[in-house]
Amino acid sequence: MQISKQEVERVARLARLEIAEAETEAFSKQLSSILTYIETLKTLKTDGVEPTATVLEQVNVFREDKSRPSLPVEKAMANAPESEAGHFAVPKIINET
Repeated sequence: MQISKQEVERVARLARLEIAEAETEAFSKQLSSILTYIETLKTLKTDGVEPTATVLEQVNVFREDKSRPSLPVEKAMANAPESEAGHFAVPKIINET
């Protein structure tokens, strides 16, 4: 599968990344290569193969989840630059393109 330079530029714009012309060409080739490899992987027969996250025997080392009192809203908002109705106020960053 081929990824065009225009598609790379569009994705970069959506991700708010600035990339040079040379990078656009390189990313186009690299992404095309990755997608071609994925298409090759799709041809493999995996019927009956159980999905795994890892092949190593791992044990969960997390502590037991216990309920406990949370931080009071006033204390959580004490260092916030701005807040509205008990929530952090942040600037809008989504633009329509």
